[in-house]
Amino acid sequence: MLAKRKMSLTELSERVGITMSNLSILKTGKAKAIRIETLEIICKVLACQPGDILEYRD
Repeated sequence: MLAKRKMSLTELSERVGITMSNLSILKTGKAKAIRIETLEIICKVLACQPGDILEYRD
């Protein structure tokens, strides 16, 4: 979604108020959980739905 929106991770970090390190953890899929509020603001900034940026892994 970042590439589709032509947005850098740095710009997303500034716009959502989340540190670069936390966004990197989310981006690489290493996060164990995400707050609904965090997901909501990321989706709002990227103008997308949660399913556009989340992937289920077993």
